[in-house]
Amino acid sequence: MILLTGAAGFIGFHVALQLLEEGHLVFGVDNLNSYYPRSLKEARLRILQEHNGFHFEELDISDAARLGELRLPETVSAVVHLAAQAGVRYSIENPFAYATSNLTGHLSILEFCRHHGQPLLVYASSSSVYGGNTKVPFSEDDRVDNPVSLYAATKRADELMSEAYAKLYGLRQIGLRFFTVYGPWGRPDMAYWSFTNRILKGDPIPVFNHGDLQRDFTYIDDIVRGVVATATRPSNFPGDRPHRIYNIGNNRPERLMDFIGQLEEAIGRKAVVEFLPMQQGDVHATYADISRLEADYGFRPSTPLSVGLPKFVHWFREYHGL
Repeated sequence: MILLTGAAGFIGFHVALQLLEEGHLVFGVDNLNSYYPRSLKEARLRILQEHNGFHFEELDISDAARLGELRLPETVSAVVHLAAQAGVRYSIENPFAYATSNLTGHLSILEFCRHHGQPLLVYASSSSVYGGNTKVPFSEDDRVDNPVSLYAATKRADELMSEAYAKLYGLRQIGLRFFTVYGPWGRPDMAYWSFTNRILKGDPIPVFNHGDLQRDFTYIDDIVRGVVATATRPSNFPGDRPHRIYNIGNNRPERLMDFIGQLEEAIGRKAVVEFLPMQQGDVHATYADISRLEADYGFRPSTPLSVGLPKFVHWFREYHGL
Protein backbone atom coordinates (compact mmCIF):
# COMPACT_ATOMS: atom_id res chain seq x y z
CA MET A 1 0.00 0.00 0.00
CA ILE A 2 1.15 3.52 -0.79
CA LEU A 3 0.47 6.45 1.53
CA LEU A 4 -0.10 9.56 -0.59
CA THR A 5 -0.18 13.04 0.94
CA GLY A 6 -1.86 15.86 -0.96
CA ALA A 7 -4.14 13.29 -2.60
CA ALA A 8 -6.78 15.90 -3.48
CA GLY A 9 -4.21 18.20 -5.05
CA PHE A 10 -3.45 18.56 -8.75
CA ILE A 11 -0.42 16.26 -9.01
CA GLY A 12 -1.54 14.04 -6.12
CA PHE A 13 -4.88 13.33 -7.79
CA HIS A 14 -3.25 12.24 -11.04
CA VAL A 15 -0.60 10.16 -9.25
CA ALA A 16 -3.32 8.42 -7.23
CA LEU A 17 -5.27 7.61 -10.39
CA GLN A 18 -2.22 6.07 -12.05
CA LEU A 19 -1.30 4.03 -8.98
CA LEU A 20 -4.86 2.73 -8.71
CA GLU A 21 -4.93 1.82 -12.38
CA GLU A 22 -1.73 -0.17 -11.85
CA GLY A 23 -3.38 -2.13 -9.05
CA HIS A 24 -1.83 -0.46 -6.00
CA LEU A 25 -3.79 0.28 -2.84
CA VAL A 26 -3.64 3.99 -2.09
CA PHE A 27 -4.31 5.64 1.26
CA GLY A 28 -4.69 9.35 0.61
CA VAL A 29 -4.57 12.21 3.09
CA ASP A 30 -5.22 15.90 2.48
CA ASN A 31 -6.30 18.80 4.67
CA LEU A 32 -8.44 20.32 1.86
CA ASN A 33 -7.29 23.82 2.80
CA SER A 34 -8.77 27.01 1.39
CA TYR A 35 -5.78 28.16 -0.69
CA TYR A 36 -8.02 27.54 -3.70
CA PRO A 37 -11.64 26.34 -3.85
CA ARG A 38 -12.33 23.21 -1.84
CA SER A 39 -14.96 22.26 -4.42
CA LEU A 40 -12.23 21.48 -6.97
CA LYS A 41 -10.46 19.19 -4.51
CA GLU A 42 -13.71 17.46 -3.61
CA ALA A 43 -14.45 16.90 -7.31
CA ARG A 44 -11.07 15.19 -7.70
CA LEU A 45 -11.74 13.07 -4.62
CA ARG A 46 -15.11 11.90 -5.94
CA ILE A 47 -13.33 10.41 -8.95
CA LEU A 48 -10.73 8.69 -6.76
CA GLN A 49 -13.39 7.31 -4.43
CA GLU A 50 -14.94 5.40 -7.32
CA HIS A 51 -11.97 3.02 -7.00
CA ASN A 52 -12.18 0.24 -4.39
CA GLY A 53 -8.45 0.46 -3.72
CA PHE A 54 -8.61 4.07 -2.55
CA HIS A 55 -8.93 5.09 1.10
CA PHE A 56 -9.02 8.71 2.25
CA GLU A 57 -8.79 10.67 5.46
CA GLU A 58 -8.97 14.44 5.82
CA LEU A 59 -5.87 15.23 7.82
CA ASP A 60 -3.29 17.98 8.23
CA ILE A 61 0.18 16.44 7.97
CA SER A 62 1.60 19.03 10.36
CA ASP A 63 -0.36 17.22 13.11
CA ALA A 64 2.33 14.62 13.77
CA ALA A 65 0.40 12.89 16.55
CA ARG A 66 -2.68 12.30 14.41
CA LEU A 67 -0.59 11.26 11.44
CA GLY A 68 1.18 8.67 13.59
CA GLU A 69 -2.16 7.27 14.75
CA LEU A 70 -3.55 6.62 11.27
CA ARG A 71 -5.36 3.28 11.04
CA LEU A 72 -3.86 1.85 7.88
CA PRO A 73 -5.36 -1.32 6.33
CA GLU A 74 -1.96 -2.63 5.18
CA THR A 75 1.76 -2.11 5.65
CA VAL A 76 3.03 0.95 3.80
CA SER A 77 5.58 0.09 1.11
CA ALA A 78 6.15 3.70 0.02
CA VAL A 79 5.11 7.21 0.99
CA VAL A 80 4.57 9.72 -1.82
CA HIS A 81 4.61 13.08 -0.07
CA LEU A 82 3.12 15.80 -2.28
CA ALA A 83 1.23 17.84 0.33
CA ALA A 84 2.58 21.35 0.76
CA GLN A 85 1.58 24.97 0.81
CA ALA A 86 2.16 25.90 -2.81
CA GLY A 87 2.70 29.23 -4.51
CA VAL A 88 5.70 31.54 -4.61
CA ARG A 89 3.76 34.80 -4.36
CA TYR A 90 1.42 33.66 -1.58
CA SER A 91 4.49 33.00 0.60
CA ILE A 92 5.03 36.76 0.68
CA GLU A 93 1.47 37.33 1.93
CA ASN A 94 1.15 34.42 4.37
CA PRO A 95 4.61 33.16 5.41
CA PHE A 96 3.50 31.18 8.46
CA ALA A 97 1.36 28.88 6.31
CA TYR A 98 4.61 27.71 4.70
CA ALA A 99 6.35 27.10 8.00
CA THR A 100 3.44 24.95 9.18
CA SER A 101 2.81 22.93 6.04
CA ASN A 102 6.20 22.74 4.36
CA LEU A 103 8.51 22.57 7.38
CA THR A 104 6.51 21.01 10.23
CA GLY A 105 4.56 18.91 7.73
CA HIS A 106 7.70 17.50 6.11
CA LEU A 107 9.21 16.74 9.49
CA SER A 108 6.02 14.92 10.49
CA ILE A 109 6.31 12.72 7.39
CA LEU A 110 9.96 11.96 8.15
CA GLU A 111 9.01 10.92 11.68
CA PHE A 112 6.13 8.81 10.36
CA CYS A 113 8.49 6.94 8.06
CA ARG A 114 11.07 6.48 10.81
CA HIS A 115 8.52 4.88 13.15
CA HIS A 116 6.52 2.88 10.58
CA GLY A 117 8.97 0.44 9.08
CA GLN A 118 11.01 3.00 7.13
CA PRO A 119 9.20 2.76 3.76
CA LEU A 120 10.68 4.48 0.74
CA LEU A 121 9.83 8.18 0.83
CA VAL A 122 9.34 10.09 -2.43
CA TYR A 123 8.73 13.76 -1.74
CA ALA A 124 8.07 16.95 -3.69
CA SER A 125 10.74 19.59 -3.78
CA SER A 126 10.73 22.41 -6.33
CA SER A 127 12.75 24.05 -9.09
CA SER A 128 12.35 27.19 -6.97
CA VAL A 129 15.33 26.01 -4.89
CA TYR A 130 17.59 27.12 -7.76
CA GLY A 131 16.66 30.72 -6.91
CA GLY A 132 18.82 33.26 -8.69
CA ASN A 133 20.83 30.62 -10.55
CA THR A 134 21.67 31.90 -14.05
CA LYS A 135 23.43 28.77 -15.33
CA VAL A 136 21.10 26.67 -17.48
CA PRO A 137 19.98 23.98 -17.61
CA PHE A 138 19.63 23.61 -13.86
CA SER A 139 21.57 20.60 -12.58
CA GLU A 140 21.12 18.75 -9.29
CA ASP A 141 24.80 19.53 -8.63
CA ASP A 142 24.27 23.32 -8.81
CA ARG A 143 24.47 25.37 -5.63
CA VAL A 144 21.04 26.08 -4.15
CA ASP A 145 21.79 28.56 -1.38
CA ASN A 146 20.34 31.68 -3.00
CA PRO A 147 16.52 31.48 -2.61
CA VAL A 148 14.43 34.39 -3.85
CA SER A 149 11.22 33.43 -2.00
CA LEU A 150 10.25 31.91 1.33
CA TYR A 151 8.58 29.07 -0.57
CA ALA A 152 11.93 28.19 -2.14
CA ALA A 153 13.65 28.39 1.24
CA THR A 154 11.17 25.95 2.80
CA LYS A 155 11.63 23.47 -0.05
CA ARG A 156 15.41 23.60 0.32
CA ALA A 157 15.00 23.17 4.06
CA ASP A 158 12.93 20.04 3.38
CA GLU A 159 15.80 18.62 1.32
CA LEU A 160 18.24 19.31 4.14
CA MET A 161 15.97 17.69 6.73
CA SER A 162 15.68 14.65 4.49
CA GLU A 163 19.44 14.49 4.11
CA ALA A 164 19.82 14.56 7.90
CA TYR A 165 17.29 11.71 8.34
CA ALA A 166 19.06 9.71 5.64
CA LYS A 167 22.35 10.06 7.49
CA LEU A 168 20.89 9.51 10.97
CA TYR A 169 18.54 6.61 10.25
CA GLY A 170 19.38 5.35 6.74
CA LEU A 171 15.92 6.44 5.58
CA ARG A 172 15.65 5.84 1.80
CA GLN A 173 14.35 8.97 0.09
CA ILE A 174 13.91 10.50 -3.34
CA GLY A 175 13.39 14.26 -3.62
CA LEU A 176 11.81 15.46 -6.87
CA ARG A 177 12.42 19.06 -7.93
CA PHE A 178 9.25 19.81 -9.89
CA PHE A 179 9.33 22.37 -12.67
CA THR A 180 6.13 24.04 -13.97
CA VAL A 181 3.40 21.41 -14.31
CA TYR A 182 0.19 21.99 -16.27
CA GLY A 183 -2.82 20.01 -17.45
CA PRO A 184 -6.44 19.04 -16.70
CA TRP A 185 -7.58 19.34 -13.08
CA GLY A 186 -4.80 21.89 -12.51
CA ARG A 187 -4.49 24.64 -9.90
CA PRO A 188 -6.41 27.92 -10.30
CA ASP A 189 -3.45 29.94 -8.98
CA MET A 190 -1.24 28.88 -11.90
CA ALA A 191 -0.72 31.25 -14.83
CA TYR A 192 -2.05 28.91 -17.51
CA TRP A 193 -5.37 28.57 -15.63
CA SER A 194 -5.65 32.30 -15.00
CA PHE A 195 -4.72 33.11 -18.61
CA THR A 196 -7.34 30.70 -19.96
CA ASN A 197 -10.02 32.13 -17.71
CA ARG A 198 -9.17 35.73 -18.62
CA ILE A 199 -8.89 35.10 -22.37
CA LEU A 200 -12.29 33.41 -22.41
CA LYS A 201 -13.81 36.38 -20.55
CA GLY A 202 -12.03 38.95 -22.70
CA ASP A 203 -10.12 40.32 -19.71
CA PRO A 204 -6.46 41.39 -20.03
CA ILE A 205 -3.80 38.93 -18.89
CA PRO A 206 -0.90 40.24 -16.74
CA VAL A 207 2.44 39.35 -18.34
CA PHE A 208 5.36 40.02 -16.04
CA ASN A 209 8.89 41.12 -16.94
CA HIS A 210 7.29 42.40 -20.17
CA GLY A 211 7.01 38.83 -21.42
CA ASP A 212 10.73 38.09 -21.13
CA LEU A 213 10.31 34.86 -19.13
CA GLN A 214 10.97 31.20 -19.87
CA ARG A 215 9.43 28.19 -18.13
CA ASP A 216 10.04 24.46 -18.34
CA PHE A 217 6.34 23.59 -18.81
CA THR A 218 5.70 19.86 -18.28
CA TYR A 219 2.42 18.09 -19.00
CA ILE A 220 0.87 16.27 -16.04
CA ASP A 221 0.88 12.79 -17.64
CA ASP A 222 4.64 13.00 -18.16
CA ILE A 223 5.18 14.09 -14.56
CA VAL A 224 3.00 11.27 -13.24
CA ARG A 225 5.03 8.64 -15.07
CA GLY A 226 8.17 9.93 -13.38
CA VAL A 227 6.66 10.07 -9.89
CA VAL A 228 5.13 6.60 -10.12
CA ALA A 229 8.36 5.13 -11.46
CA THR A 230 10.39 6.42 -8.51
CA ALA A 231 7.82 5.13 -6.01
CA THR A 232 7.22 1.67 -7.44
CA ARG A 233 10.28 0.45 -9.33
CA PRO A 234 12.93 -1.45 -7.40
CA SER A 235 16.04 0.66 -7.02
CA ASN A 236 19.44 0.02 -5.53
CA PHE A 237 20.21 2.50 -2.77
CA PRO A 238 23.89 2.25 -1.81
CA GLY A 239 24.48 2.50 1.90
CA ASP A 240 26.38 5.76 1.53
CA ARG A 241 23.64 7.40 -0.59
CA PRO A 242 20.15 6.63 0.73
CA HIS A 243 18.88 10.10 -0.26
CA ARG A 244 18.69 11.13 -3.92
CA ILE A 245 17.46 14.33 -5.57
CA TYR A 246 16.23 14.53 -9.15
CA ASN A 247 14.97 17.27 -11.45
CA ILE A 248 11.62 16.36 -12.99
CA GLY A 249 10.66 18.65 -15.85
CA ASN A 250 10.41 18.89 -19.62
CA ASN A 251 14.05 19.74 -20.41
CA ARG A 252 12.67 22.22 -22.97
CA PRO A 253 11.99 25.75 -21.70
CA GLU A 254 9.32 27.71 -23.55
CA ARG A 255 9.24 31.47 -23.97
CA LEU A 256 6.21 32.87 -22.19
CA MET A 257 4.98 34.72 -25.24
CA ASP A 258 5.22 31.53 -27.32
CA PHE A 259 3.25 29.73 -24.60
CA ILE A 260 0.56 32.43 -24.75
CA GLY A 261 0.42 32.07 -28.52
CA GLN A 262 -0.15 28.31 -28.22
CA LEU A 263 -2.84 28.95 -25.60
CA GLU A 264 -4.59 31.48 -27.87
CA GLU A 265 -4.60 28.88 -30.64
CA ALA A 266 -6.06 26.22 -28.33
CA ILE A 267 -8.79 28.61 -27.13
CA GLY A 268 -9.46 30.12 -30.55
CA ARG A 269 -9.27 33.66 -29.25
CA LYS A 270 -6.59 36.36 -28.98
CA ALA A 271 -5.41 37.56 -25.59
CA VAL A 272 -5.42 41.16 -24.41
CA VAL A 273 -1.93 41.47 -22.93
CA GLU A 274 -0.94 43.83 -20.12
CA PHE A 275 2.85 43.98 -19.84
CA LEU A 276 4.17 44.50 -16.29
CA PRO A 277 7.55 44.61 -14.49
CA MET A 278 9.10 41.52 -12.90
CA GLN A 279 7.23 40.23 -9.85
CA GLN A 280 8.88 39.97 -6.46
CA GLY A 281 10.07 36.42 -5.79
CA ASP A 282 9.96 35.41 -9.47
CA VAL A 283 12.86 34.18 -11.63
CA HIS A 284 13.68 34.83 -15.28
CA ALA A 285 13.97 31.25 -16.51
CA THR A 286 13.61 27.64 -15.40
CA TYR A 287 15.23 24.82 -17.36
CA ALA A 288 15.64 21.26 -16.09
CA ASP A 289 18.57 18.98 -16.74
CA ILE A 290 16.74 15.63 -16.44
CA SER A 291 19.62 13.35 -17.49
CA ARG A 292 19.93 11.82 -14.02
CA LEU A 293 16.25 10.84 -13.77
CA GLU A 294 16.34 9.56 -17.34
CA ALA A 295 19.38 7.38 -16.63
CA ASP A 296 17.99 5.89 -13.42
CA TYR A 297 14.27 5.60 -14.25
CA GLY A 298 13.93 6.11 -18.03
CA PHE A 299 12.10 9.41 -17.57
CA ARG A 300 11.56 11.21 -20.87
CA PRO A 301 8.66 13.67 -21.34
CA SER A 302 6.86 13.32 -24.66
CA THR A 303 3.95 15.81 -24.61
CA PRO A 304 4.46 19.11 -26.49
CA LEU A 305 2.46 22.24 -25.70
CA SER A 306 0.58 21.76 -28.96
CA VAL A 307 -0.92 18.58 -27.47
CA GLY A 308 -1.06 19.40 -23.76
CA LEU A 309 -2.63 22.87 -23.88
CA PRO A 310 -5.66 21.85 -26.03
CA LYS A 311 -6.29 19.01 -23.56
CA PHE A 312 -6.27 21.47 -20.67
CA VAL A 313 -8.53 23.96 -22.49
CA HIS A 314 -11.00 21.18 -23.37
CA TRP A 315 -11.12 20.07 -19.72
CA PHE A 316 -11.42 23.70 -18.49
CA ARG A 317 -14.42 24.36 -20.71
CA GLU A 318 -16.05 21.11 -19.74
CA TYR A 319 -15.47 21.61 -16.00
CA HIS A 320 -16.91 25.15 -16.08
CA GLY A 321 -19.69 24.34 -18.54
CA LEU A 322 -18.40 26.80 -21.13
